[in-house]
Order: sequence, then C-alpha cells, then structure tokens
Amino acid sequence: MSTLALDNRIMEYAVYGGAVLGGGGGGWIERGLEIGRLALEIGEPRLLTIDEMNDEDLLVTVALVGAPGAKDKFLKPVHYIRALEMLRQRIQKPIQGIITNENGAETTVNGWFQSAMTGIPVIDNPCNGRAHPTGLMGAMNISELSDYVSHQGAVGGKGSRYLEIAVSGNLERSASMIRNASIEAGGMVAVARNPVTVRYAKQHGAPGAIKQAIELGEALLTHKGEAAIDAVVNKLDGRVEVVGTVTDFRMETKNGFDVGIVTIDGSFEMTFWNEYMTLEKEGERLATFPDLIMTLDTETAKPVVSAAIEKGQRLTVISAPKEKLILSTTMSNINLLKPIEIAVEKPIVAALDTKL
Repeated sequence: MSTLALDNRIMEYAVYGGAVLGGGGGGWIERGLEIGRLALEIGEPRLLTIDEMNDEDLLVTVALVGAPGAKDKFLKPVHYIRALEMLRQRIQKPIQGIITNENGAETTVNGWFQSAMTGIPVIDNPCNGRAHPTGLMGAMNISELSDYVSHQGAVGGKGSRYLEIAVSGNLERSASMIRNASIEAGGMVAVARNPVTVRYAKQHGAPGAIKQAIELGEALLTHKGEAAIDAVVNKLDGRVEVVGTVTDFRMETKNGFDVGIVTIDGSFEMTFWNEYMTLEKEGERLATFPDLIMTLDTETAKPVVSAAIEKGQRLTVISAPKEKLILSTTMSNINLLKPIEIAVEKPIVAALDTKL
C-alpha cells in the first residue's frame, strides 16, 4: 500500500476496524468519527507507509491517555494541536511524521487532525496494532534504552481542570506524570510524546496495522448482524467464544484506568483494565492479553467498549490469537505485562508461557 487517499468511507472503516482492535479500549466510536470527519473537513490528512520515509526521519507519537469511562473528561481538537506544539518546542527538531500509539476507535485516527492542520503526514506504523492500557506498552520498548530521554506534552480538561504539562526525563516517570495529569484534568488528556527515528519505529512498532484496521472495518461495515461478526472473525482467523447476555458488570475508575469484570450468561468472565485482559469459562482460560478479546452487539454487530457494558445487553464475544495481530515488541516484554496481574488479580505471564 502506498499513500492512501483518505475520505469518509476509509475513515469509517478505520474507526470501526480500530474499535475491534481496541479490544475493549481505544476510545469511543462516536468520538473517533467526530475527529475523523473534522480532520477531513478542515484539510487533507495524509497516510503514508513507513517504507515511504527515510530511516533517519523523526516520528512522534500522539495518544489519548486516561480512563474512557471517566465522567469529567473533556477533550477538544485544539488540545491535540497544542500538545504537538508543546512537544515540538521542547525537542527543537523538525518532525517528519506522526504515529498513533495504538489501534482503537479513537486512536486509529489519532494524528489525522494534526496532519490536516500541520501538513505532517500520519505514518502507518502505530506503536502497537491493538489497544493496551499503559503508556509503556505504547512506547516501542524505548523503556529498555537506558539513555533515552522521554519528552512529552499533554493537554486536557476545561475550566479549573484545564491543564497543560510538558515533561522530560525517564520514560516510566514521565508516563506516570502524564497519567496523573489525566486524572487532574478530569480523566483524559491528549498527548504528543517520545520522538524516535523511522528505523527504530519500523523495528519495534506495528507497520501496516492501520491498514489492518481499515480492512477489518470494511469487513464489518459491508455486512450486517451475524454476517458482519463472522466476516470480522474470519479476517482475524479468530472465533466466536460466546453469544449471550450480560449477567453481571462491575467497573471502577482507579488510578486513571477503568477496571472491572464482565460476566456473560453466568459462566463466561472477562476482566478488563481499559482493555479486556482475560476471558474464562468457569475458570478455564480461553484468551489472555495480548490476544484480542472483544465484545460486539449481537444484533447490530457494533463494537462495544468495556466502559459501555450494561447488564442485560446481548453481546457476542470474539477472540483472536496474538499471532494474527500486528503487534509491537512491547507485547512480548514480560516486565510490561506483569503489572496487568496486579490490576486484574489474574495470572497473565504464566498463561502466556503455556501457549508459547
């Protein structure tokens, strides 16, 4: 795929396919469509492949950080641009491309508005081809580089909660400060962060993952109901795990994340930490992050994020093995996966080891 002409049809495919790859996180469909339409109305965002770039070109990541279920979150498109401006001022270097931190309903089109406003192209090399909870998981393993200095700009909130923050320093501490900023801003901030070269991003990111989202969205939106779900499952070489009713749902927003449990028909249980982390049937593990676990409305096939689950909903739960996704090297970094176990109180690393 060379440069792809972006229009409303492609944008809708990207949002809906991104919602599937969000695995329960990655933002809201309605918000993704809103920002995507706005980008196409005000300019001409460009999506390039990584192979169209020079190895030493500088890329920066744009992201949304926070809890999608937070009641007081407030983001406007101007916040996206301000975060990018703050980062550019901080690094004092030209930026040749923008990459998103992950796939998701909102996050797949991360950068489109910034591209439309600035002319900087979006590069089809997300930091990860599926959504993930922590900033470190979307940092392409620069956490392993002892001399890397993380530069980040974040903006969000309104009124007394409006907040701008620029940080430079150790990646983990910088990411923690941005997460705390999202809490202070009401639950969510727009972020620009972590400049890397094209060469590095190609090795550690997820080249082609936006194309995968677009293809998934096309499969979903060109079919209806059960046929749409089947088309998505076939595209992912995945499977339908259960079609049933939500019998229990518990969620709390804790430390800037949505954390909870979904029960289907009393016997299927999913834990989530923004994204779905585990799927079990009566205690038997069926799928474990970074495997994809996703919920779709059984009648309409519309993807349903974890924060939108309600008791009584009829949902279809699908899964796809991690091997069928386009993933970052972070998704095999045990140090980055271990915190999931604390968040959802389930074994993660041991379950993955048994599958390798």
